[in-house]
Amino acid sequence: GSGGFRKRKHDNFPHGQRREEKENVNPSSALMMSFKSFQLELDTRHDKYERLVKLSRDITIESKRTIFLLHRFTSAPNGEEILNESEAKLDAVRRKIKQVAQELIGEDMYQFHRAISPGLQEYVEAVSFQYFIKTRSLVSVEEINNQLIFTAEDKEEITNKPCDSQDKQPPTWSLKVTPVDYLLGVADLTGELMRLCISSVGNGDIDTPFELSQFLRQIYDGFTFIGNTGPYEVSKKLYTLKQSLAKVENACYTLKVRGSEIPKHMLADVFSTKTELIDQEEGL
Repeated sequence: GSGGFRKRKHDNFPHGQRREEKENVNPSSALMMSFKSFQLELDTRHDKYERLVKLSRDITIESKRTIFLLHRFTSAPNGEEILNESEAKLDAVRRKIKQVAQELIGEDMYQFHRAISPGLQEYVEAVSFQYFIKTRSLVSVEEINNQLIFTAEDKEEITNKPCDSQDKQPPTWSLKVTPVDYLLGVADLTGELMRLCISSVGNGDIDTPFELSQFLRQIYDGFTFIGNTGPYEVSKKLYTLKQSLAKVENACYTLKVRGSEIPKHMLADVFSTKTELIDQEEGL
């Protein structure tokens, strides 16, 4: 009757009949062999994707540690030691990226791009931050990609990879940072430069905020040219970039107008208070 239990279509067949049909399937048939090959290919691709996700997570963590180390540059008595230590950390990150490049040999990188994109963005942020501290300029995507060309240094890597006996050159791997990952990494860099501005003022460095203000203005102008024509992630970062620029310009304004009134050891506290007020007004 109405509201009663409705039998599924396959319930009309006895269980014994379905079991016989399953047993009658020939595992060596062409159809079953095709499905087994598809299963193996999908499992292999899934396992590789998971390995890349883990490597990307390690790259992100080590890149963040490098950024935290570089923030000590303004307060450290010997800045060269900080830069040398950061370079060693970035070399360790590049060894992780080398493993990613080895995983992507013979593969289409864009099929696994979502797995490695967060790590590459964080690496771009760390490298560009170090590059700015050294040169007061922005690193290009070509310079970043030139550092991501790897050669087989260990004997195991050379023996495990097939190569022509006539070709004595060791095999090489490369991984290219996409333009989108580069732009997203540069957009995140602006937040670190804003923090560098506040910490430098607290250490009595009055010139760095004005340099950062001009540099961030150039980056903001470049992102404004892209506008809504670029990827969605890039346009979403534009608001945060604008906020970082506003905080640095506000710091420069305070230095220019009230710098002589406020003691140097209190400037950082004033900037931090103003930054919190700006965040509250913007609803951040």
